[in-house]
Amino acid sequence: MKLLVASDIHGSAYWCEALMKRIEAEAADKVILLGDVLNHGPRNPLPDGYAPQKVAAMLNGIAERIVAVRGNCDSEVDQMLLDFPCMADYTFVLDGGRTLFATHGHLFGPDNVPPLPVGSVLLSGHTHIKTNDERDGLLFANPGSVSIPKDGSHSYGVYEDGAFRTVDLLGA
Repeated sequence: MKLLVASDIHGSAYWCEALMKRIEAEAADKVILLGDVLNHGPRNPLPDGYAPQKVAAMLNGIAERIVAVRGNCDSEVDQMLLDFPCMADYTFVLDGGRTLFATHGHLFGPDNVPPLPVGSVLLSGHTHIKTNDERDGLLFANPGSVSIPKDGSHSYGVYEDGAFRTVDLLGA
């Protein structure tokens, strides 16, 4: 199973369009969105090409492939524009016997880990910083931010064959 994992689009049609090209090129089975899809949030600057309705239209075109969770900038109003559910605080994806716990990162994350079986993967965004760390028998993976990275590179993640890697959105 191949999953493309993205977080923190924050309503940027410019960066969402770049992501859509990578979704097509990666040919992932599913796209996991870790929240903060449409709204830029009051603490963030407006990202390049801020156009939440355009982002919704792009993502709605692949709604059947998306698994999404709610970020701290997402609301019920955002859900009205999207053709896929995005209001859950977390969801589980199973890869054979491995559990992937997908969440935004503001409620659960590396510093607030829910009870998970050893060998699980905790996918989270929120910090806008890429991580790929193992600790206490769990893999903590953060794809960084599609539109407002705090570590300098716009990115997404790929989970395939039990491994996670981050990919620079422009250098892919």
